[in-house]
Amino acid sequence: MGKIIGIDLGTTNSVVAAMVGGEPTVISSAEGGRTVPSVVGFGKGGERLVGQLAKRQAVTNPKNTVFSIKRFMGRRFDDAESVKTKGLVPYVVEKDSGSDGVFEVKSSNGDTHLGGDDFDQRIIDWLLAEFKKDQGID
Repeated sequence: MGKIIGIDLGTTNSVVAAMVGGEPTVISSAEGGRTVPSVVGFGKGGERLVGQLAKRQAVTNPKNTVFSIKRFMGRRFDDAESVKTKGLVPYVVEKDSGSDGVFEVKSSNGDTHLGGDDFDQRIIDWLLAEFKKDQGID
């Protein structure tokens, strides 16, 4: 039998596991974490960064840091959800100029607009509303 690998691509974090000796085993990241931020970045010199390194550079290089990509998976470039999401990210989302590649989502389940980013935003919105209510300023 071939090797079995499972990937949970999350909106905010991802995890990879493989069958080792008949048991599922999570593969740790280079930093030792069991989950990896679902972030890819491109450094100033074209260097590719993945996970925690990419997430760190998002503060100073947001236009070259891709995150929340799961929100676009399985959607057409111009559908209403894609258009809405494109307005929420700092990076440029472009239509494939080549239509010869076929990308097929084999399995997807759940709300692709529900993840850690959404929880963070809800907390921020609540804090801002409470501050405005308490202090009377925006």
